[in-house]
Amino acid sequence: MSAAKPAVSVLGLGMMGSALAAAFLKAGHPVTVWNRTAAKTGPLVAQGAEPAADVAGAVGASELLVLCLTTNDNVRGILEPVAGSLRGRTIANLTNGTPAQGRELAAWAAGHGARYLDGGIMASPQMIAGPDAYVFYSGDPKAFEEYEDTFGALGGTRYVGEDAGRAALYDFALLIGMYGMGIGTMHAFALAKAAGIPAKDLADPLREWLNAMALFITDEAEALDTGEHLTDVSSLAVNQAALPNLLNTLSDEGIPTEFFQPLERLINRAVAEGYGADGLTRLPDLLTPRR
Repeated sequence: MSAAKPAVSVLGLGMMGSALAAAFLKAGHPVTVWNRTAAKTGPLVAQGAEPAADVAGAVGASELLVLCLTTNDNVRGILEPVAGSLRGRTIANLTNGTPAQGRELAAWAAGHGARYLDGGIMASPQMIAGPDAYVFYSGDPKAFEEYEDTFGALGGTRYVGEDAGRAALYDFALLIGMYGMGIGTMHAFALAKAAGIPAKDLADPLREWLNAMALFITDEAEALDTGEHLTDVSSLAVNQAALPNLLNTLSDEGIPTEFFQPLERLINRAVAEGYGADGLTRLPDLLTPRR
């Protein structure tokens, strides 16, 4: 006879929190749900979840508390009134927040006898429990080890260290890459639209190009870690000479260039400091504060 799966209380039932709770239910975990707007518990109760009338009820129902609120600014406000009930429990905070907030919450939880894990969800609600979903976790290593199988109901699990702020750092690093690609993509479509090219005609070659460029990420990481930035692909000096044509093309079509101007300034600085023969991997060194 298999052992009973750990009970989970999910606090916060927005689109993501509801997806998390549904995934735990589907995996066979007893799930208690709470939301400030109680009506949001209805669909999950229909799937077998137990509704909690208040935060105290949700905390009392499970040793594992999974929080998915709007931002970390709300977490302390939710938990402060029940702080005396947290001893011996594990808080897995999958709420959007900064690394500093994760560390502060970990210290606060420890002060109340609770173990703390911070998480960064790398998925949309529709992706949860699917093959491409995963979550970064950081914080108490024993808590992660104990509940790793439980977290597997949500997707892949990637523990990135005991520093509770590390998951948020990984999360934001990936989001920065995503937003950078996203705003670049929007500029590409804007340029096509301004020139009368249907977006669907650009979509396939743009996707193919971005996929091909993504293959260089591992090589770029190695260059950063080794400090070897010389390139046989495209030097900073070449990019410095070519980038004005990109900016002028945008301007000629009436599209703002503000997004690319910081890149131009950074490349100009790198070349002025003597790095013209290096590749673009030199630029993160110029962005990183010297410690």
